Amino acid sequence: MRSDQVKKGYNRAPHRSLFRATGLKDEDFNKPFIGVANSYIDIIPGHFFLHEYAVIIKDEIRKNGCVPFEFNTIGVDDGIAMGHDGMLYSLPSRELIANSIETMMNAHMLDAMICIPNCDKIVPGMIMGALRVNVPTVFVSGGPMKKGYTKEGAPLDLNSAFEAVGKFEKGDISEAELVDIECNACPSGGSCSGMFTANSMNTLMEAMGIALPGNGTIPALTLEREALIRKAAKRICEIALDDRFKLKNILNEKAVRNAFAIDMAMGGSSNTVLHMLAIAKEAGVNFAIKDINEISKNVSHIAKISPSLWTVHMEDINKAGGMNAVMKEVSRRDNGILHLDNLTVTGETIGERIATAEIKDTTVIHTLENPYSKVGGLAILFGNLAQAGCVIKTAGIVGGRQFIGKAVCFDSQQEALSGIVGGRVKKGDVVVIRYEGPRGGPGMQEMLSPTSLIMGMGLGADVALITDGRFSGATRGFSIGHVSPEAAEGGLIGLLQDGDTIQIDVDAYSIEALIDEAELARRKAAFKPKVKTIQGSWLKQYRQLVTNASSGAVLRTEEA
Repeated sequence: MRSDQVKKGYNRAPHRSLFRATGLKDEDFNKPFIGVANSYIDIIPGHFFLHEYAVIIKDEIRKNGCVPFEFNTIGVDDGIAMGHDGMLYSLPSRELIANSIETMMNAHMLDAMICIPNCDKIVPGMIMGALRVNVPTVFVSGGPMKKGYTKEGAPLDLNSAFEAVGKFEKGDISEAELVDIECNACPSGGSCSGMFTANSMNTLMEAMGIALPGNGTIPALTLEREALIRKAAKRICEIALDDRFKLKNILNEKAVRNAFAIDMAMGGSSNTVLHMLAIAKEAGVNFAIKDINEISKNVSHIAKISPSLWTVHMEDINKAGGMNAVMKEVSRRDNGILHLDNLTVTGETIGERIATAEIKDTTVIHTLENPYSKVGGLAILFGNLAQAGCVIKTAGIVGGRQFIGKAVCFDSQQEALSGIVGGRVKKGDVVVIRYEGPRGGPGMQEMLSPTSLIMGMGLGADVALITDGRFSGATRGFSIGHVSPEAAEGGLIGLLQDGDTIQIDVDAYSIEALIDEAELARRKAAFKPKVKTIQGSWLKQYRQLVTNASSGAVLRTEEA
């Protein structure tokens, strides 16, 4: 066992003495040691109950002949951090979580691990850290929140609350209606109920084979979820000493490509691009951002979920057959885009796992014969404005897939919010928000507040937004993020001026600023990127080490 390094031999008597202080007995030193990586945090709705799930998991681990050791990670609630400087810490928290997993597992030489993530950056952070450790690992998230309802019975989620602010600003709803939405949008614990970043990543864990079926869709705080958690805990004990189930044997290039394929079928959050690129790097997989479009061309978009379709939420996907049904339908295209021979943590291949799956409600999960689109729900655009690429969630587009308009430029999200509320943005404009990239922010803020304002003010079909920052999974509209290179590293987005014409064609995967070459050369010669004044020491460290979004915003290392 890996853990023998800390528990076997006469020279490990001091180590065993410390273990005995925690309650271990003689017989425990012959059992596998299992790390229980928990992300229990009181302030996050998807996490405040995870300590109760950890009790269940540890009990099951003991029953199955292993020794559990629980430890915790940090976490940022993106919704609460949204719209102020707290959001600067969201993406950087992913790296701290990955580092904490690597630190705890390798410092104590634990044999295997079960991870309990749920929301925001916590899922990819745990995956990245687990890949560094590369021991048998099972992921089991806390589960999605159920949708809420207005007094009139209309479905609600967190995005409803953000967009309600824009509607209230415009005068379309009353203060009483705003309060009704506020009080009912998030009715219980769980990751926010739509296909936002958390649920996008929780479903992709099924596609990668690192979680059990149902991980992404079975609602939180249900008996069905508890059964899944017990099953996951039992499974980690079964594979704890089996090298076939080391994480990198499962999360390989085929798994990464499977994740992107299902992401396209589901129209997941644009943040999945950022996180899956980072995960691919940790897995040692050669996968570039340009490869995403090739997958998208070969996968039909068959499931629309809030925010793209406000009537459908994760609990509806679960009732309609879950991720197995989605994967089974994608595989019917029979073009090899889904790698059915890849191993999963349950010991079966993806193909074996989905063999008997079926769609139970074709109004929720469409068939290949009736897709929302014949191509996937995400696209990577290239052009002089994004030489290294940028991301659009095509599933969330409101209106046409081409746009040409005049730039209205803001050098921060806060400037943009003030400008939108103040009437600077009109129909036909392209809102440009820059210096919000990984380095420029620093931390690459999510832009849910400005996109929600635009939607809530009725401009969603008539205004485009581009940024070197990123979007919440709850964002919808003609919103383009992750523009690389970013303004802080000299990207063209930093050279744009009010009134510049920007042309975007999603179907041609192109984004261009129509600026004369001589004028562009003049601007470049005079350009010096802005550097924001920041207080936090961690953010200063992050700014020095972070790469741009097209590289997954991972931190540079000596090896890199």
